Amino acid sequence: MTETLARALESICGQQERAAVAVSGGVDSMTLAVLAARALGERFTAFHAVSPAVPPEATRRVQAYAARYGWRLEIINAREFDDPQYLANPFNRCYFCKKNLYARIAEATDEQVFSGANTDDLGDFRPGLTAALERAVRHPYVEAGAGKTQVRALAKWLGLAEVQDLPAMPCLSSRVESGIAINAADLAFVNKVELKLRAHFPQGTVRCRIVRSGVRVELDADSLDDLSGKQGDYMRRWVIEECGAQARSFSGFVPYKRGSAFKVPGSGLAT
Repeated sequence: MTETLARALESICGQQERAAVAVSGGVDSMTLAVLAARALGERFTAFHAVSPAVPPEATRRVQAYAARYGWRLEIINAREFDDPQYLANPFNRCYFCKKNLYARIAEATDEQVFSGANTDDLGDFRPGLTAALERAVRHPYVEAGAGKTQVRALAKWLGLAEVQDLPAMPCLSSRVESGIAINAADLAFVNKVELKLRAHFPQGTVRCRIVRSGVRVELDADSLDDLSGKQGDYMRRWVIEECGAQARSFSGFVPYKRGSAFKVPGSGLAT
């Protein structure tokens, strides 16, 4: 089944004379880039955008894979931080992120652009898909009917050990509650806190949220249970000190809730 899916995806990519993949550094786009490179060889280009919203470790991962597999890699600045609509952090911020990303790729190439969106993404509110539609970006996983589970199976089948079990990692701006302006210093702080906590909870889910009440750290149930004892006290003190240095209050450790910084207009609820 996995091999059949891989062949279908290679066929979709290989139908193009030339193609580009927008590669964020996550399992979806990294796996697709490997398959596109297999299908197209030198006719394939990987585009990776760097900005304060992209963790440096994601960029290093993309660069390592490009070197290993011989990709033609273009590192670009999507310039979303020059866009006041993006910085205002409205509920559809992702639209402005992807709009800027695809505009910059279009400036660099006329190749068909592929994204790593999969069928699971279609069930969420994904304004970035609207920006993709405007630029005629194609989604091979969607065309092949593949969801996240199938993508991870593909990564394992391809031997992509570094990415096959990567947790979902939306951009750092997703940690900032809708309506709170995006700034680079806050995102660097979020990344610092999450890196520290992931080192302590390597198998857990960690989110550092900037919300109106201050800074909230969300953890999966097992990680929350592990916060008891001296190590937990140390982690609390460290996070509180880091929040103080950022002139923000610490709201505490709470259970992880997917997308809790995103607010639906008029509902007062996260999605």
